[in-house]
Amino acid sequence: MQRINCVTVGTTKGKHFINVYVNGKRYRYWNGNVIGVAVRADEEPDLLRSAFELRLREGWLPERKSSKKQQNVKPTTFILGLELKLEETIKGHYSYHHKRDCGWVLRNWRKYSSDQGLLEATTKEIDASTIKKFVLQPRWSARTQKNVLRTLTFLSKDLGLADGVLAVKTPRCKSELHKPIQNITELLLQLKDYDKRLYLTCLMTYGCLLRPHQELRLLKWSDVDMQRSIISLSGKRNKSGRNRIVPIPAYVRKELLCLRNIDSHYVISGRNTPFSRDYISVLWRRFKKKHPMLQEGVTLYSFRHTGAIRVYEKSGSLKVLQQVMSHSDMTVSLTYLRGLEVQQLDVNDLPEL
Repeated sequence: MQRINCVTVGTTKGKHFINVYVNGKRYRYWNGNVIGVAVRADEEPDLLRSAFELRLREGWLPERKSSKKQQNVKPTTFILGLELKLEETIKGHYSYHHKRDCGWVLRNWRKYSSDQGLLEATTKEIDASTIKKFVLQPRWSARTQKNVLRTLTFLSKDLGLADGVLAVKTPRCKSELHKPIQNITELLLQLKDYDKRLYLTCLMTYGCLLRPHQELRLLKWSDVDMQRSIISLSGKRNKSGRNRIVPIPAYVRKELLCLRNIDSHYVISGRNTPFSRDYISVLWRRFKKKHPMLQEGVTLYSFRHTGAIRVYEKSGSLKVLQQVMSHSDMTVSLTYLRGLEVQQLDVNDLPEL
């Protein structure tokens, strides 16, 4: 393969630099230190370019600095390995909740390790009893213990734990029944009188089955097609990771037309910046304090649960529910229904004598 060597002068933000191309790869330099020349590109760009050309003719070749990933530094302790994995996770394309859970588990492991004298323990020194004692802490519920084990398994992947160390049997989680909102219309009217933005969030969570904290909070007017009455979200914008098209009911469309502001980008905030992640949750908690008679157990997601029940009752189709809820597969939808107050058997389906 023919070698392509070339040296050019580049400029960015008024400052000069030297581009050295070797075998189609570019190397950028701001001074001549690498070739033993005390010249800065910003002061004498042409002189420095000539110096690099001369060094190339003499046989000099640039070397690319190895990145941290290329160095493949192995952690000396187990907790250091977890910390490196957390850093990688935070920079990666993971959900907010997954990153939050990883940080929470690491903080608890650090405290546990300190109490047990394991801060300097290597991966080989971590055994099954150590993991079991950490995961099955009595202060955590069965669901929390299961989540801790799953997250710790993710963080410790590729750290070289012995087989069976993470084989901890957690208690079975008891299913929770999410009750639908009985007086949905009345509750929405109360929300409308309390706060228009909280009302719109709850209305669209119910009517469009969008998730309030992510999909709705970050919803832009550019995602809303009022002429066709649809909302379009790319795979990067929703939990399923797939493109999602949501129809807009007439009662939601009416509210959107009243609130639309051509000078704003985000639908819920009505501004060019979205609300913070906890803004709507804080509003909801304040609303609940002012309405102590609110049905017990009702949360922001109860509007989505109630909407899902209405869809299933109208269609009777698990496939339709899967599509409108943007579930990855029908098994997720079936599991979802089991957690809702939905009657899936009729009295006529029961055996007769």
